[in-house]
Amino acid sequence: MRELELKYGCNPNQKPSRIYMEEGELPIKVLNGKPGYINFLDAFNGWQLVKELKKATGLPAATSFKHVSPAGAAVGQPLSDTEKKIYWVDDMDMEFTPLANAYARARGADRMSSFGDFISLSDVCDVATAKIIAREVSDGVIAPGYEPEALEILRAKKKGGYNVIEIDPDYVPDPIEKKQVFGITFEQGRNELNIDDEFFSNIVTENKELTEQAKIDLAIAMITLKYTQSNSVCYVKDGQAIGIGAGQQSRIHCTRLAGSKADNWWLRQSPQVMGLQFVDGIKRADRDNAIDVYMGEEYMDVLCEGTWQNIFKVKPEVFTAEQKRAWLDKMENVTLGSDAFFPFGDNIERAHKSGVKYVAEPGGSIRDDNVIDTCNKYGMVMAFTGLRLFHH
Repeated sequence: MRELELKYGCNPNQKPSRIYMEEGELPIKVLNGKPGYINFLDAFNGWQLVKELKKATGLPAATSFKHVSPAGAAVGQPLSDTEKKIYWVDDMDMEFTPLANAYARARGADRMSSFGDFISLSDVCDVATAKIIAREVSDGVIAPGYEPEALEILRAKKKGGYNVIEIDPDYVPDPIEKKQVFGITFEQGRNELNIDDEFFSNIVTENKELTEQAKIDLAIAMITLKYTQSNSVCYVKDGQAIGIGAGQQSRIHCTRLAGSKADNWWLRQSPQVMGLQFVDGIKRADRDNAIDVYMGEEYMDVLCEGTWQNIFKVKPEVFTAEQKRAWLDKMENVTLGSDAFFPFGDNIERAHKSGVKYVAEPGGSIRDDNVIDTCNKYGMVMAFTGLRLFHH
């Protein structure tokens, strides 16, 4: 198959629409559903991300994409009991495979953004992973293959209309890529990124102790940023992205956005949030929305009289700013990656508030000294990669 006609492009008025190969055949098979234009953009970007994560770490990887940027990305390290609870998989009586762990983490880090995601998996989709996918609101999945029972589980989703794509894992794209804007063709070499032991070797801070887990987390940050709309910043902890800031014109705004998401991920593990008692039968999305509002500045939207009774069995106490700050001060050993250099030390000051200890960025700012000094102030480890990762 050299081409596949699509219902429409980014929007219903953009017709005709198709994906096609100028030479050879498409490296995919649609096993179920009818993926659309944006679905395929998410699928192909996500597939590249997880394939590179698997190569860099040796671990199964998953990502949750929304509007051509990852909402979450992770590798298959074990889930703690707390993580199982905040990702809503603690009630699943099954063995969690590494791939299932990876997707639970990728989906769970920012559940608000992952709602209606497109999933990419580095490995053959197994039954455990399919069971998690079956519970979530999602548009589709791409993987190099599917176990027969897993495929049947996915085919039953969305009344039989769930999008399931199989990709040839051996497919290698042309080294020159093209795109059109305003009828004009742009051409460039593909952005190849090889993560190895030397990638983070140029440590410019006084603290040079880079742990093996930190190396994994830095690799996740860099590869995630490679497929995130720029400007972009990514916070990572223990094998998963916990806060991704995409498409911001100002880097400090990007750092703040990603940092607030990382903070929310940690706040969800606090006793105040873990102890919330939801009414029976509440939908998963409504539960996620309630938690997000409860942790934010508009908390009275879910605590006011006449509203909280529809959400909680018992009215929660206000989660005060002082209590939140005290809990956030316990977060540590977080990794931060940036797709371009930090122009000011204020980015590091913000990162410190979210427990960042390890940083990777290209370097090259005229204020590198200020950024390095700010890292030294907090005992952080920072590596200059020398490689910018803009993605548009």
